[in-house]
Amino acid sequence: MDFGIFPKIWRRSWIVVVVAFWVAIALNSCNPNQFKSAAAQIPQLVVSTTTDPKTFNYALIQESPNISSFTYEALASQNGVTKEIEPALAESWKISQDKLHYVFTLREGLKWSDGNPLTADDVIFSFNDIYANQRIPTYFQDGFRIGISKAFPKVRKIDNRRVEFILPEPFSPFLRSIAAGIAILPEHALRQAVETNRSDGKPTFLSTWGTDTDPKKIIVNGPYTIESYSSSERLVFRRNPYYWRKDAQGHPQPYIERVIWQIVESPDTALLQFRSGGLDLLEIGPGTFQLLKHEEKRANINIQNAGPDSGTTFITFNLNKGRRNGKPLVDPIKSRWFNNVAFRQAIAYTIDRQTMINNSLRGLGEPQDSPISVPSPYYLSPKEGLKTYNYNPQKAKQLLLGAGFKYDNKGQLLDADGHQVRFTMLATAGGRPTIPPKIKQDLSKIGITVDLQFLGFNVIGEKISNTLDWECWLGAITGGIEPYDGYNIWSVEGNFHVFNQKPPKGSTPIEGWEVTDWEKKIEALYIEGARETDEAKRKAIYGETQNLSQEYLPFIYLVNSLALVAVRNTIQGVKYSAISTSPASYNWNIYELKVADKKT
Repeated sequence: MDFGIFPKIWRRSWIVVVVAFWVAIALNSCNPNQFKSAAAQIPQLVVSTTTDPKTFNYALIQESPNISSFTYEALASQNGVTKEIEPALAESWKISQDKLHYVFTLREGLKWSDGNPLTADDVIFSFNDIYANQRIPTYFQDGFRIGISKAFPKVRKIDNRRVEFILPEPFSPFLRSIAAGIAILPEHALRQAVETNRSDGKPTFLSTWGTDTDPKKIIVNGPYTIESYSSSERLVFRRNPYYWRKDAQGHPQPYIERVIWQIVESPDTALLQFRSGGLDLLEIGPGTFQLLKHEEKRANINIQNAGPDSGTTFITFNLNKGRRNGKPLVDPIKSRWFNNVAFRQAIAYTIDRQTMINNSLRGLGEPQDSPISVPSPYYLSPKEGLKTYNYNPQKAKQLLLGAGFKYDNKGQLLDADGHQVRFTMLATAGGRPTIPPKIKQDLSKIGITVDLQFLGFNVIGEKISNTLDWECWLGAITGGIEPYDGYNIWSVEGNFHVFNQKPPKGSTPIEGWEVTDWEKKIEALYIEGARETDEAKRKAIYGETQNLSQEYLPFIYLVNSLALVAVRNTIQGVKYSAISTSPASYNWNIYELKVADKKT
């Protein structure tokens, strides 16, 4: 799970394509082709995203997709193909024998997008003054804490190009999760905002670089700067002239001068724009794959298959027993159902995931049984002993009856006190979702009534992270190589421990919040796995966390789609990866992409 990243909901939407004449006419006015024709003929890439950015302030980003991998870099980076950690802003590093000291040497001559030098002072500022700042609620903070003490590493300057991180204990994910996972921010542009307060006493930083800021004032160190932003329409990124990368021949990178990030909420609309030439690249689902595969030669496109997706899709119940202002967050009657392990296991046995794969995924997928990404070497497969829940409604009914539930003469499920079992499941709006109705249909077979509620991404995010007033959520979380990147999910006080969430700092507190022993055990194992340096032992530790998750089912995992992308043949150098970066898995090497000369 990509560290600090808010969940992508239906990252690669499963859509049914219905192309109607009137839809094409309605889309004509917003087609990116118009922007292309009006613009100067310079090398550019046009891609889509589903929502507007919520902030330009990297440290405050909570959602994905987001602008970060266009605009910011860390000390190191992860190769999307080999999965190896490679130098980025730092040209090299040294690790002490006791694994407690990491010394990074920055590249010579690094600059920010405004021409100011990027030095060790920026690294110190980023980690000490922002990511370890208790007054700044950044999602990166959980991953920057180490061990049982949850202490931050000490970060000190050796000279203008060298920085030392001193760890409180060995921490195996350090290079992948921190050095390559957390970007460096500009001290000269942000220190004043960190050190001054607003009228409410909170740091000015919290309202700095919002989307109402002139994009040209956003200082970055990544391959692209933000040139312009039109709400609900597009972001335009322009090549950063001070970006450090050069190719083997000494040519500056990135090669593409401009990237247009078209804001297209509907997957159907994005597909239409791609087919009409308005988009150069589109992450697709299995249904779209069938359509575009027939058009590969005629449309001069190619489809890349990166294998099983690194994300996870699931349903989760709100297990929070807390109260706010004296009112329970969850109806106590329903809370008793949700907190009954047998109830959650019965739900898992009732969802027909193979039919989802056959129909919604057109056979291009497999069941998902683990919180750890399938491409990760730490993934525990069912063959290796992972507990699974194959479709078995009869066993589900037995579990429910054994847990005190009963049926009326109409086949409706009732609890021991005679209350009908009925709850609301949140799902993201947009497209033509087929999975939520399928779950509703499946659960009706064991007498459970599900009310579907389709809401916007932002509304769902507010409910699950702040107001905490929800019952069941159908969602997804991006994934990665390193299990510890999901620590903010599995730490009992993590900022995305969504199924039993503590409210964010500064919001209305809750009373009566309870934590189970299995939650504490999973958190302890995540810390133990991060401390362990032997890879075989690490896999065994994280294998135990996966089986605990499958036993107690805080998340009921669904299906895993193949990671697919359609690319115009005029765009060269795309090396699509199942390991997600932000905003998407196509741009981990955005600096290498080229636009072919259409005359040749």
